[in-house]
Amino acid sequence: MTGIDDLPVREELRGKSPYGAPQLDVPVRLNTNENPYPLPEPLVERIAERVREAARDLNRYPDRDAVELRTKLAEYLTKTSGYPLGLAQVWAANGSNEVIQQLLQTFGGPGRTAIGFEPSYSMHALIARGTGTGWISGPRGEDFTIDVSAAERAIAEHRPDVVFITTPNNPTGNAVPPETVLALYEAAQAAKPSMVIVDEAYIEFSHGDSLLPLLQGRPHLVISRTMSKAFGAAGLRLGYLAADPAVVDAVQLVRLPYHLSAITQATALAALEHTDTLLGYVEQLKAERDRLVAELRAIGYEVTESDANFVQFGRFANAHEAWRKILDRGVLVRDNGVPGWLRVSAGTPEENDAFLDAVREMKKEQGS
Repeated sequence: MTGIDDLPVREELRGKSPYGAPQLDVPVRLNTNENPYPLPEPLVERIAERVREAARDLNRYPDRDAVELRTKLAEYLTKTSGYPLGLAQVWAANGSNEVIQQLLQTFGGPGRTAIGFEPSYSMHALIARGTGTGWISGPRGEDFTIDVSAAERAIAEHRPDVVFITTPNNPTGNAVPPETVLALYEAAQAAKPSMVIVDEAYIEFSHGDSLLPLLQGRPHLVISRTMSKAFGAAGLRLGYLAADPAVVDAVQLVRLPYHLSAITQATALAALEHTDTLLGYVEQLKAERDRLVAELRAIGYEVTESDANFVQFGRFANAHEAWRKILDRGVLVRDNGVPGWLRVSAGTPEENDAFLDAVREMKKEQGS
């Protein structure tokens, strides 16, 4: 049987594994940072109405520029951040991963490099590799924060074309202060005019504010978002960015024709009509996230401060063995490969109780 290595695959892809988290049939799944609450029935009905309307014109291509959707996304960002944005400053694609891919196709590529501060969202490096962009792993401190001086030195040394900053950071959960983002933006512009991409996939869960106001006067700054987390719409696959209008114009050079289907646009528009309800679920998840942090610490685990809908906890002599013991108790969490640590998504109160019971039992089993 022919394998991947028997094909003329690009050298930088050989020996690599695709991104993915194990999907196992267990009672409690808290490993993929999904919003655990199903969409409210009024929203489901509105989606059905919107999709029915769109279906009547499926013989035609969708709105190539997604004007109505981008306008509504701009209104949502303006309302929730207080920073005014319009259609020309917003772009949308099939998940934030496609947004990142389009940005790297535009500003990265062969002969160019991108830097991220790891551990962080592993898809940044994978998409860089897929677009032929060289990847540089930048430093983080022992507490998983970005050491500004070390990061500035790395940017000055490597002079990357793209800089990734993830806040709140995945998988660690901690937020990056605005002053750190500003310092790295200035460092990136001093090294060479570089694009700085701030990945705010989890920002709605943060204790702090979005960095959208930092866009003012910074044409090389991009804020990336998603509807998968706060909107409880992981199955929708809708991501978007906010940036200078020139950035929006630039990514359209690489987007595929009619990349956002009429059904995707209709579903996203319906969800945006129910933001108040959906953000109410976010408040519940934030409270549960904070409860997980407090309970895990009370049990005796070390926990990274979290501004996301998940919590990184440890430390374990063998994280994978601890992951297996939790799984044996019917709860699936994520082993991200960060030595000594595991990550658990905030679920419903009942799911979180099951998880806490599992880790309490494991702690007692260890005799500590």
